[in-house]
Amino acid sequence: MTDAIKMVQVRATRAVQGDGVAVYSFFLRGADIARIADISRLERNNGELKGFQRPEIKRHVKEIVDFLDAGPALFPNAIILALAPDVSFQLNGGKPPRDCADLSQGGVLKLPILPEGDRVAWIVDGQQRSLALAQAKSKDIVVPVVGFESRDLRTLREQFILVNKVRGLSARLIDELLPEVGVVLPRDLAARKLPSALCSELAEDPKSPFYGLLRRPSVKGEGGVITDSALTKAIAGSLKDASGALGQHKGNGTSGDTNAMYRALVQYWSAVRDAFPDAWGKPPEDSRLMHSAGIRTVGALMDQIMIRADGMSDPGAEVRASLERIAPYCRWIEGEWDELGWAWNEVMSTPQHITRLRDHLMLLDRRLSRISK
Repeated sequence: MTDAIKMVQVRATRAVQGDGVAVYSFFLRGADIARIADISRLERNNGELKGFQRPEIKRHVKEIVDFLDAGPALFPNAIILALAPDVSFQLNGGKPPRDCADLSQGGVLKLPILPEGDRVAWIVDGQQRSLALAQAKSKDIVVPVVGFESRDLRTLREQFILVNKVRGLSARLIDELLPEVGVVLPRDLAARKLPSALCSELAEDPKSPFYGLLRRPSVKGEGGVITDSALTKAIAGSLKDASGALGQHKGNGTSGDTNAMYRALVQYWSAVRDAFPDAWGKPPEDSRLMHSAGIRTVGALMDQIMIRADGMSDPGAEVRASLERIAPYCRWIEGEWDELGWAWNEVMSTPQHITRLRDHLMLLDRRLSRISK
């Protein structure tokens, strides 16, 4: 390796995968990863999603540093990098030995050393390990690296999600990234893409009742009071039922009329906001409506109310009337829930509490709607 020309040069092998994508396998000194690769942090800039990496987990990094500093360490897990086309690969001469599987080509990979933010590589998998290697006492720890050429942020997000899917990656982080990728996803991730896209639209639309209220992995600082995963799960629940308020717009496809779905969500949740003005927009410790349990249970009520309202001459008015009828019986910010025996702040985001509260609200809605006829 050499710094004289601001370049890291390593022996590497090159293969081709996918649609002609060059993939390299090589070894680097751990300390050199931080010199050639950036970490693309997940954030939003004027509503546009940037980057893909979760925040640094300092405790995890320290544990890896302590392990590396304890003595000679075996480090076989590869760091995965996305490489810009600025890297160059010089093939070795000569022919491969007879009967050798000709699957890759050997050569020298040249990686320019550039200022942070302009580097030729991005860490797709191994952020915590790379940070630990940079902090370790020994700067000569050799680690395996796999790099693929790509300047497209969408491709980086796709690989980040697929690589980290089974490694305990935050479901909220995956959900926020899913609407930004276009690759064919595993079935479980594909089912989460539409709810995540609708949740993102509700978070970013100034006309949405959720505008400025959702807590998202990409948004730093205070402000949001509703965990985005609660809303995503509520949306997913309605999409699963083909006759539900949202599912009826899916048709035979996996997405269907997303504009109709979004209009239904805005209509319903705007009516919820107006029916419970004292409970809307407060932190979950002050309002159980803003708690995950409240969002999930009131979200489950949407199908029953919206489908019934569709048969009325003025569906919007019926939705508002339905919520206004149950409002006096709800205990989001004070009091005790009749028939449940719970104080308002005892409602928890557990399957048992969500199911019991959902069933209670549905029964209450059906009873009051019959009386109003």
